[in-house]
Amino acid sequence: MSLSEKTVPFKRIDIDLSQKPDWFMAISPLSKTPVLKVGDHPIFESAVILEYLEETAPHPLHPADALSRADHRAWMEFGSAVLNDIAGFYSAPDEAAFEARMVALKAKFGRIEQRLGDGPFFDGDRFSLVDAVFGPVFRYFDVFDLVGDFGILADRPKTNGWRSALAARPSVASAVGADYNMRLKAFLHGRPSYLARLMQ
Repeated sequence: MSLSEKTVPFKRIDIDLSQKPDWFMAISPLSKTPVLKVGDHPIFESAVILEYLEETAPHPLHPADALSRADHRAWMEFGSAVLNDIAGFYSAPDEAAFEARMVALKAKFGRIEQRLGDGPFFDGDRFSLVDAVFGPVFRYFDVFDLVGDFGILADRPKTNGWRSALAARPSVASAVGADYNMRLKAFLHGRPSYLARLMQ
């Protein structure tokens, strides 16, 4: 998303995380995506990649003001915590763990609802790195909504407006393949989890 917003040419290589190739393991010390390869130098971890692009590419996505930048960086960390709760939600082995993660996610989105302004994006009409962090967050809910109504985003009008604005943003929409939802649904269905049992 950041590369697209900054109009930086790039080539994307998708990785099957269930069968990671040796060459990928050699450049990704944590065995995770994304990895940005600049020449022969790999940069790993999403936040580090985003900050590198801010320092080296045009069209800044961080605010110019130092305090606002710090605020955005803090909400980017909050987005990482939301992603961790989402992973716990879809991996929960039983109903009790599933419900606990659902409660945690509802609480986090309550905090987000309080922080959001008039939109359409996180901090008004300018797309930022916080938006880039939450684009993948909302993508999970596109598939969760096919399974059931868990109420995590219920009564969150600002959050749902933000979700819609991000889904319509070309950089967000093009960040994954057209078959992403189908692949994610198959991934979730194949896990030994409570959510997978709900998908039967």
